[in-house]
Amino acid sequence: MLSDEQVAVFKKDGFVKGIKILSEEQVDLLNAELVKLQSLNEEDKKLFYHFESNESEDPNKVLFHAIGAWRLTPGFHDLLWAPAFRMAAYQLLGQSFRIFHDQLFCKPAKHGGVVAWHQDFSYWTFTKPMHHLTCWIGLDDANTENGCLYFVPGSHQWGLLPITGLTGDMDAVREILNQEQLEAFEKRVPNELPKGFASFHHPLTMHGSYANTSNRPRRATVLNTMSYHTLGNTAGYHRQEALSSFPPMPQDQQLDSKFFPLLFDGDKELQAFGNRIPKVDYKALYDYDSQSY
Repeated sequence: MLSDEQVAVFKKDGFVKGIKILSEEQVDLLNAELVKLQSLNEEDKKLFYHFESNESEDPNKVLFHAIGAWRLTPGFHDLLWAPAFRMAAYQLLGQSFRIFHDQLFCKPAKHGGVVAWHQDFSYWTFTKPMHHLTCWIGLDDANTENGCLYFVPGSHQWGLLPITGLTGDMDAVREILNQEQLEAFEKRVPNELPKGFASFHHPLTMHGSYANTSNRPRRATVLNTMSYHTLGNTAGYHRQEALSSFPPMPQDQQLDSKFFPLLFDGDKELQAFGNRIPKVDYKALYDYDSQSY
C-alpha cells in the first residue's frame, strides 16, 4: 500500500517513483519471455496491437516496442494482477480500474532509442473521460546513462498540450511551452530505478527519455490503466490507422469487453479497510466531469 506521503507526492508532482513491484526472479522470468517475444512468427505477431523491431539476433541489440504482450505469455499476463501494482494503481486512480493496454520497450546498448517529450493522453483521446494512469516497470536497472525516463514535476496541471512527436528532436517541446512552463521544464527529474521497481504517472505529466549511451540494454514494461467507467471516443479520431489492430472501442460505450478486464474492484476487495486507505480525490485530479478532451 502506498503511504499518505507517496499519494501526496503524486498529487503534487504528477508522478511517484521507487515502488517495488517484482522480485529479481520475476524480472528474470519476464526477460526470458521478452526474448521469445522478439522473434515471433508473423502469425503470432498478429496477437499484438502493435509490433516493431529491428530483429537483431543479439537480444542485447534489439530495439523493440510492442503493445499487447499480456495476451501472449503467462508472465506478462499475470503481471496485470501483481498485488503491489494493483493496490498502488487503485490508490492513484481513486477508483476501480481496468487494463487499457500494456507496452514493452527495449533500448539496446549504445543505441538512440529517444522518446521525445509528450503527455500520454494526447495519444489516447479515442477514450473518455480522461481518467488514466501509467505504471512504468524496469526490467533492467534504469539510469541516465542507459536512457531512463525523465518527468517534469507539476506538468500534469498544464492541461492538454499540442503533440510535438515521439521521435527525433528532444527540444521540440520547448516551442509550445510558455515561460513558466519552460522554467519548470529545466527542473526535470530522472526516473532512476532498480529493476523490478516502478513509477506511476498521471496522463498529462510531461515525460520523455534520452538515448541509451551505455554498454547495457534498458528494458521495461508499461501498464496503462483506466477507470472502470471509461468510454470509447473513436468517432472522428484523427489517427484511425493507429487503431486498426486494437480491439473494438465503440463510441460512447463502456470499454468492458474481455480485452479490458477489470483488475481491481475496490468495493468488493477492500471492505475490511473502510476509509483507511490513502487515495486521491479522482474528481479533483483527473477533472472527471470534463468532456473537453
